[in-house]
Amino acid sequence: MKKLIGKLHLYLGLVSGIVVFMVAITGCILAFEQEIKNVTQPYRFVEPPANAKVLPPSVLQASAEKALPGKKANSILYGVPTRNAEIGFYNAVPEYYYVVYVNPYTAEVKHVWNEDDDFFHFILHGHYYLWLPAEIGQTVVASSTLIFLVMLISGLVLWWPKNKSAAKQRFSIKWDAAWRRKNYDLHNVFGFYVLSIGFLLGFTGLVWGFKWFSQGLYTVTGGKGPAEYYSPASDSTLQVGTFTPITAVDKVWSSLMKEYPKNEGLNISIPHLKSESIFSFVNFRAGTYYTVDYNYFDQYSLKQIKTTGPYSGRYKDADFANKLRRMNYDIHVGAILGLPGKIIVFLASLICASLPVTGTIIWWGRRNKQSRKVKKSFRSLKPDLVTR
Repeated sequence: MKKLIGKLHLYLGLVSGIVVFMVAITGCILAFEQEIKNVTQPYRFVEPPANAKVLPPSVLQASAEKALPGKKANSILYGVPTRNAEIGFYNAVPEYYYVVYVNPYTAEVKHVWNEDDDFFHFILHGHYYLWLPAEIGQTVVASSTLIFLVMLISGLVLWWPKNKSAAKQRFSIKWDAAWRRKNYDLHNVFGFYVLSIGFLLGFTGLVWGFKWFSQGLYTVTGGKGPAEYYSPASDSTLQVGTFTPITAVDKVWSSLMKEYPKNEGLNISIPHLKSESIFSFVNFRAGTYYTVDYNYFDQYSLKQIKTTGPYSGRYKDADFANKLRRMNYDIHVGAILGLPGKIIVFLASLICASLPVTGTIIWWGRRNKQSRKVKKSFRSLKPDLVTR
């Protein structure tokens, strides 16, 4: 049985090794993305004036759209008092994604961020799609991730010691051994120690990789209905006379500011279609995305629209399935445990990236060893047998 599992482990590793390496390495780079950006991108911050009040969405939208002529703003994110507001511009056809950083007290444009020029977004595309077209790359990454989970289980079976004396060798690296033995220990010992974290990283990653996995996990944990995000529609029959969506957005924003005077971020969307609703989320923990209240409003009546699913309602009212789904991203990147969690994920990703490398070296060494044995046996044959 172990020989069969060993063959399975080998062939699955050869098939998925390069993809696993790339996904893990890009994951390492992304682990401290926000911390690095906070140091290298000063335009994200602002010194709040004394007794100053933040400006409404309509004013910030008008200022941001002047910086990007011909494009319409889709959303506005108000951060903590020391952060500039972020006005998002995104579109499918033609495809683009911009963020205009605007002083929320003066409406002065501080910076125009472009997805195509951002290093971390380049790495993110590699992590998600291997820089391939999304429909192809996502399937390749998700399939390799699923294979990686199977390999972690098969690797545990192969690692499992036969007796107590063998167990001593399974938990430590023999640093004074030959380099091949050290490489073998690095693969087996590090593989064991990273098993649980690596499995968690792969498992949470599959939520974005396969829709069937995402929906299945949501349903099994008690979720009802679709697990994906969807936005309810506004009742366009309520439109009367000349109507400007941004006016409705200002009113909704004003009511939300009164309802949530203390928060770590308030995002509000700007509808462009008659059927769109006004979407807002309010974050209560900086650096994470799970402790969030989601709200939807009819852009004509301004009444709140009740919805279901993981991305609706107050966090405190969410059931287990919805809370777990909201936590998925923060678990995946380690942010749910703060900086220590990110450090753990960084180290685990680094070890996961090393496993295909050390595993390939083990396979290559055994392959060459077998080849040398065959050649040696061939030379030892009698001359008359060799010529036959």
